[in-house]
Amino acid sequence: MPFAQLVIGPPGAGKSTYCNGMHQFLGAIGRKCSIVNLDPANDKTSYPCALDVRDLVTLEEIMEDDKLGPNGGVLYALEELEKNFDWLEEGLKELGDDYILFDCPGQVELFTHHSSLRNIFFRIQKMGIRLIVIHLVDSYTLTLPSMYISALLLSLRAMLQLDLPHLNVLTKIDNLSNYAPLPFNLDYYTEVQDLSYLLPHLEAESSRLSHEKFGALNQTIIDLVEEFALVGFETLAVEDKKSMMSLLNAIDRVSGYAFGPAEGANDTVWKVAVREGMGITDVRDVQERWLDAKDEYDYLEEKELEEEVRLRNAASQVEKTGAPETDDAAASDDDGEFYDEEVEKWKANMPDHGIKVHRKS
Repeated sequence: MPFAQLVIGPPGAGKSTYCNGMHQFLGAIGRKCSIVNLDPANDKTSYPCALDVRDLVTLEEIMEDDKLGPNGGVLYALEELEKNFDWLEEGLKELGDDYILFDCPGQVELFTHHSSLRNIFFRIQKMGIRLIVIHLVDSYTLTLPSMYISALLLSLRAMLQLDLPHLNVLTKIDNLSNYAPLPFNLDYYTEVQDLSYLLPHLEAESSRLSHEKFGALNQTIIDLVEEFALVGFETLAVEDKKSMMSLLNAIDRVSGYAFGPAEGANDTVWKVAVREGMGITDVRDVQERWLDAKDEYDYLEEKELEEEVRLRNAASQVEKTGAPETDDAAASDDDGEFYDEEVEKWKANMPDHGIKVHRKS
């Protein structure tokens, strides 16, 4: 049974970048993957496109022929795709059992109240493809309480509208340290904890929001989100391997990929790892990696990369000549000692969490 991700989100959330990064990551772990572009305005994809809606209809043609603007043109294009679903169905059948990524348009109307995209998803589901919605939200929204609450409402509306297995993801988490410090830890936002604590910060954001007539409205919106208790967020730094691994782990568990019919003797190493809970990153680790100690982690990873390149070059030298150069061997010892010293310095600068690890000699 094929599985697929429906990648949605507002413009600028990083949908195409995510599809490109996830496609590369899936290829690296041995999972055959294809990308389907459902955005009629996306004429320059950064990924190999197995099926492109622009082969059926383009935004430029619609705007010229029907005198519509960009937003209206995209809505019209999705209505055309719904009417010509046979074209999409035939293309998907040719992909066989490939894992599929659907790169969807960024107009929020499509996944909040317009019915065409929802109908297309349900018809894809009837083909026997297991779907999961990946709703991407730029982590910049955390920097302003009003934007964060808007993102909560958008996420909630998308979950109710699409009515499919769903994960909300805060993208570009590696850029969050470039903005003003957050008033709360990251887990407050990802777990959508008591939103009443956010009200004073919301009122301080703008003099208009502090007016008494907005007080009841703000409280009602917060109560609405909390009463549904549906919204939560995963995090993603698309260029970070551990972050991608953690997110894919969550996706596979929610979509059921890790517990599919192939479970048993023929399972891949990845499926076994997911069932055992390996690769899961706690949000507190994300906080430490990308906010509290980002520079230290970046420095350590740079040294690890340099060491990996050095070892790879040394192995290549041995393969070519049959023996490593003596100068390289001496340099290797020096580099190793330097690397160990840098690791110890990095550990000394890390915050003390009260946990002491004693290793056996």
